[in-house]
Amino acid sequence: MLEKIFENSLWSSRFVVLLAVFFGLMGAIVLFIVASFDIYDTAKFVLNTYISHEHIHSFHEDVVGGIIGAVDLYLIGVVMLLFSFGLYELFISDIDAAKDEEGKENKILAIHSLDQLKDKISKVIVMVLVVGFFQKVGHTEYHGALEMLYFALSITAVSVGLFFLSKVGKSH
Repeated sequence: MLEKIFENSLWSSRFVVLLAVFFGLMGAIVLFIVASFDIYDTAKFVLNTYISHEHIHSFHEDVVGGIIGAVDLYLIGVVMLLFSFGLYELFISDIDAAKDEEGKENKILAIHSLDQLKDKISKVIVMVLVVGFFQKVGHTEYHGALEMLYFALSITAVSVGLFFLSKVGKSH
């Protein structure tokens, strides 16, 4: 009888995961809101610049950097969503609302193991890093052929990395 009580308590302790699910969702919502405000601020900057006919030397870099920064935040928000959905499905229950009328589950949110969750999150994190890389590249000045060669090699390395990343996890 003591063993049964202990096992039931142990099994019920999995509900502590709901804290991570809830706060992960809150984090995702906050990131989506902040990214939306970044896009709004960038749009306001563009409109103010056009209305005032002011010439800003780094106008394009600032606009592209603002938008790419917002995309970066949206991607991190997606990581938080995947993390929350994955933990909920792995430890609590399948999400019935994610299934269509025929009972087929949504492939984006379908997570059946920790390895699948890790693969999905790691791919989005790599995309966040790639977006961050391109945001930094947009603000970099090049003063010679060697720096341009480094730039070309870095883009090639990112492309090769993305190619191999697309091959990972295809068996799931």
